[in-house]
Amino acid sequence: MPDNSGTIMMDGGNRDKVIVRTSIVSIVTNLFLAGFKAAVGFFSHSIAVTLDAVNNLSDSVSSIVTIVGTKLAIKPPDKKHPLGHGRAEYLTALVVAVIVLYAGVTSFVESLKKILNPETPDYAPVSLVIIGVAVLTKVLLGTFVIKRGKRTNSGALEASGRDALFDAVLSFSVLVTALIFFFFGISLEAYVGAAISVFIIKSGLEMLSDTIGDILGKRVDTAVSKELKSVICEEPGVFGAFDVVLNDYGPNRYYASAHVELSDDMKVDEIDALTRRIQVRVFEKTGIILTALGVYSHNTSNPEVREMRKKVTEIVLSNSFALQIHGFYADTEAKTMRFDVVFGFEIKPEDGLDIVTKEVQEAFPDYTLSIVADVDITD
Repeated sequence: MPDNSGTIMMDGGNRDKVIVRTSIVSIVTNLFLAGFKAAVGFFSHSIAVTLDAVNNLSDSVSSIVTIVGTKLAIKPPDKKHPLGHGRAEYLTALVVAVIVLYAGVTSFVESLKKILNPETPDYAPVSLVIIGVAVLTKVLLGTFVIKRGKRTNSGALEASGRDALFDAVLSFSVLVTALIFFFFGISLEAYVGAAISVFIIKSGLEMLSDTIGDILGKRVDTAVSKELKSVICEEPGVFGAFDVVLNDYGPNRYYASAHVELSDDMKVDEIDALTRRIQVRVFEKTGIILTALGVYSHNTSNPEVREMRKKVTEIVLSNSFALQIHGFYADTEAKTMRFDVVFGFEIKPEDGLDIVTKEVQEAFPDYTLSIVADVDITD
């Protein structure tokens, strides 16, 4: 089933098999490339080719770690980890990033040594052919792995695929360097090796940053949150869905909570039946497990309250830091008013709450206010 981002959702078993098989293809390919490049680098005394071989070897190790992470992630829930082990994939992606970063740093050190103590390379025509084949192989491998990564929503596979395409660019630069030396006798070996190392380090840092973001908790993808709200609002009687919180327990493993606005004259048994229908609908259409569904009561029969709501909304949203108002309810007899306000990150929630409370109180001095500050978690 495709989602809004174009990812093809598949059951856990098939997803894991695709990831493992793709990783095995990557391992075998990179080992062959590493072996050929290491031989070329050794016999031609080329530091650039040798470092390119080391890079391929690190890619193989990364794929092995990806397989291990996938196997750990599919372990069933247990008493210590009742929500499963899906986040293990993020930990293994972190290990992959560290491996890439380590390979880049060590490669840079070796390149500096060759700059200070240069050796003249000696390329044979067959060496140039091998490097050219390696470039083409990396392009094909990278394209293949990225497609499989998108299909399975595997960040580790997509990162490996992008790394493979990037390796193709680096290998191409090594080929150009070899051709320059072969035809013009100008050696740029060590300098190209240093440049390759810098790019590898950059790639490792980016992977590290992305993975740490996944572990800490990123802002939920807009398409996912909007789809969830849309599915909830498909249920007749729901005026709106708010306060969506999505907890990520690994790729395609979301547990969510939300609030819905319902008519203030609904009975408890009606609300119970409705919320259960929503939970089933959400899981069937998105695969998200809706663990909790809170309720806001919505004034449905008092035209005075509708005007009050309109005026309060105008007052609150006249502030640029106030992004949304919801859960509004007013009791004209008891003179009470309650609602939630979503504040942007440019202001402290407590400061925004003070400003909004003062403005609304001035407009409705006879009312007792109960305003809750919400954080801008999802769109």
